[in-house]
This record gives sequence, C-alpha cells and structure tokens, in this order.
Amino acid sequence: MSGVVICPKCDSEFTYPSDDMMVCSQCFYEWNPEEATSENNDAGKILDANGNELQDGDSVVVVKDLPVKGAPKPVKAGTKVKNIRLRPESDHNIDCKIDGFGSMALKSEFVKKA
Repeated sequence: MSGVVICPKCDSEFTYPSDDMMVCSQCFYEWNPEEATSENNDAGKILDANGNELQDGDSVVVVKDLPVKGAPKPVKAGTKVKNIRLRPESDHNIDCKIDGFGSMALKSEFVKKA
C-alpha cells in the first residue's frame, strides 16, 4: 500500500483520484497532490504574530499581556525573551525562560521576532 495518498485535512487513507485532483471519501476535501507537497514543506514552520519564521535560539518580544496561572501578575507586553526553543508538536510551541516567572511555554501567535 505504498501508493496510498493521505488526506491533508482529516488524515484519512480513503482517497481517490478525480481528474487531476484527489478527493477524500471521508470529509470530501479536494486537493491537487502536486500543490499539497509544496504546502506540506511549510507545515512544520512556526510563525510569529507578524508571519516571520521562528528558529531555535531566536529572541522574541511578547505582543500582549499574558496572564499566568498561579502568578500574581501577567507577563507584560514588550517583555523580551531570549534563546527560545521550538516545539512544533505542541499547542504552546515555544519553550523559554522569562525573568521573574521562570520556565514556561508560549504560543507563537503572542510573540514577534526581536
């Protein structure tokens, strides 16, 4: 079954060709397999609030006040965070240390590249 094409929307293996498109029989999503491979190359990238690609070791700036569970005060907008680590498999895809708060995980949509 090496010729099985997986649906990019629902990850179903029950797909079939229709003209030059592929169709998923589970969610009825249609896509062009040639275009999907180029989109999948961008899928692993983590982008900041402005759409810039982030890398391990980058410095970022928090763009809005972020409440922290168990902390009496939020992480203020404008706080600079150095030496981030990316975790693409997680919802909170940035690991970092913030002065006064310690280690924490942030979402990339709340930071911008410094």
